[in-house]
Amino acid sequence: MKPVDLVRKLRRDAAFESATLDRGKELLMAAIRQEVEPRRRPTIVPQLPYQDIRAALSFLERAFGFREIPTARRVSAEGVIGHSMVEFGDGVIGIGTQGAHGAISPKTAGTASHYISVYIGDIDAHYQRALAAGAQIASVPHDHRSDYRAYEALDLEGHRWRFVQWLHEVAR
Repeated sequence: MKPVDLVRKLRRDAAFESATLDRGKELLMAAIRQEVEPRRRPTIVPQLPYQDIRAALSFLERAFGFREIPTARRVSAEGVIGHSMVEFGDGVIGIGTQGAHGAISPKTAGTASHYISVYIGDIDAHYQRALAAGAQIASVPHDHRSDYRAYEALDLEGHRWRFVQWLHEVAR
């Protein structure tokens, strides 16, 4: 809960019981610390090239549940996004312009040269979300041995994404 929301809740609760403020003080301080302390970022961050970064960011959020890191967005004076970063769980991926450092989008290359594995909690719900958002499905969810369940999808420029859930986490 955000500190401002916690303060509102504590005010409401304190109207009925003044001891609530004493009990809520530590909760509030923990929430404030969490919001102001810098988060540790991964030390390895893959970078993916896209022709249309704005469309890619929108698609990755809508179809796969990524969240853009707002402070990572770099925009030119003309309003063109040159780079940003998205996160999922504790993973981070850079989204950059095609041609930067010689990298090109699979859309331009005509083929994907890599795939990215993302570990998720509910593969069937994630698959339905990707399907509803128009992701091109390369393989439907299926079990691999007795270890995990996975499916593969392509994003709007052809990057291959592999979504995986450990089977002991899948409700049978």
